[in-house]
Amino acid sequence: MATSHADVEKGAGARRKEAGKVPSPLYPQHEGEREWVPWIVPVFLVANITVFVLTMYANNCPVQTPARSGKCVARFLHRFSFQPLRENPLLGPSSATLQKMGALVWDKVVHEHQGWRLITCIWLHAGVLHLVANMLSLIFIGLRLEQQFGYVRIGAIYLLSGLGGSVLSSLFIRNHISVGASGALFGLLGAMLSELLTNWTIYTNKIAAVITLLFVIAVNLALGILPHVNNFAHIGGFLTGFLLGFVLLMRPHFGWMERYSLPSGSPCSSKKYLVYQWILLAVATALVIVG
Repeated sequence: MATSHADVEKGAGARRKEAGKVPSPLYPQHEGEREWVPWIVPVFLVANITVFVLTMYANNCPVQTPARSGKCVARFLHRFSFQPLRENPLLGPSSATLQKMGALVWDKVVHEHQGWRLITCIWLHAGVLHLVANMLSLIFIGLRLEQQFGYVRIGAIYLLSGLGGSVLSSLFIRNHISVGASGALFGLLGAMLSELLTNWTIYTNKIAAVITLLFVIAVNLALGILPHVNNFAHIGGFLTGFLLGFVLLMRPHFGWMERYSLPSGSPCSSKKYLVYQWILLAVATALVIVG
């Protein structure tokens, strides 16, 4: 719910008493800013889980897997049981099912003109372990971002970053299928980094913000060395989100955002955004268009 001007003035005295308090290093909230109620991230969460359930329904391991291939895992789930572990150690469907449901396959995209796979693949997951890891990341990263910037901008970054990850994957991976929301999630991480850079003036503890964010990014990139992980989707999504963050997540500088808390008659900046913010936005926009 948006904060009214009256509420801002009413709370000015309390804020001055807490002038020495250091806000959270990530996502600082300032008076006059609207805090959104997240709904697009929960929708993405439900959509990913629903697609996985439908994929397992279509997979039907007990019927479609020959006995010589091994026993289905968790057979008590009947048609929702998982492929044998030697075929899919992530507790999920077969590669054939993933292809049928829209996995990214280079040959089909390039030679059969199935460009829609660049989008459908970001809603598919190779298994329960893959799904849980990505959805936990979506919750921890996406919810707070949506609270700060709203569903339109975060939804756009998520979808376009997923597409960017798919495009880079299709350029470099030709012998394997690719699925997962990792590109979209890394796009949100990239947007977090560019948001920190373009909105540098509003962060009180800048060093802590940089260290925290770089640590999160490094840990996620390090997971790319694990088997069956598509690092090209990570890189493509991260770069796309990084550029989009400069374009979509620019916020007014510190002087403008704190103008209501200043004593009456105090000078304040008349410019909402600083020159360097406009330069970053222009360069990032050009790179997005060219890319």
